[in-house]
Amino acid sequence: MSTLPASVRLSLWVTAAYAGHLDLDDALTHALPDVDHVTGAADRLRLWQDLGERVLCVALPRPGQLATLPRGNPELIGAATDAGECVFVPAIGGALVPVIEEFGPEGDTGTQVTWSAYDADPVPAHLLEAMDESEIERTLREHLVDATQELDALDAKPWAGSPLRAMADERTAMREWGLPPGLPGRALRIIQLAGTVAAACDFALEHSQIHDATTDARRHRLLLDLLGGAETALAHATTAAAQSLAGLRRTRS
Repeated sequence: MSTLPASVRLSLWVTAAYAGHLDLDDALTHALPDVDHVTGAADRLRLWQDLGERVLCVALPRPGQLATLPRGNPELIGAATDAGECVFVPAIGGALVPVIEEFGPEGDTGTQVTWSAYDADPVPAHLLEAMDESEIERTLREHLVDATQELDALDAKPWAGSPLRAMADERTAMREWGLPPGLPGRALRIIQLAGTVAAACDFALEHSQIHDATTDARRHRLLLDLLGGAETALAHATTAAAQSLAGLRRTRS
């Protein structure tokens, strides 16, 4: 799977299809090229298109961090929070939440994504229009600087002399972003930065060789906070970029 969440790529490719740049089936293929089996999305996405939806937005919620998620019932909130992602249509309301699973025998596994539909409230247009790329980028960069300084102050270098440094570089070196052409430059830059930061945080949270429990707990909290900021920026920048693809906002430098 791509390091970018599946919902980010689906949002942009499907919005490009809604704008007439490619067929919807082709958009699904481009959005999830490394997935062996996809179910549950095509019919609902086509229905939304037929009903006049022009943009597919994205949310990346976590427990206690629901700001990017449209209002909905507990079933939507629970499923989207468990998945850590979803896409939604703002005009008529509605969401799709993925479940990503591995299948097949050991040594010959594939990836399956099953999208399930949930009710969600429409999102007022002015809330989407208020997602300003310059503010999103400024907030993310300030958060990154502050978190980096605090992490450096811990004086904890758990990866020295281990292969984890190379593994982290490999995880975050996303040379193939797999996004549609025509994205506004600033939004694309934010997506790339936020995606890289989120991937680095995920990797760091999975691997720790710090043996001081107090330092490790502080590091864990800082990384979770930075991850939350990166995912919020990623969701907002993706939705802003999708709006631009749909012709719903002026492209900003």
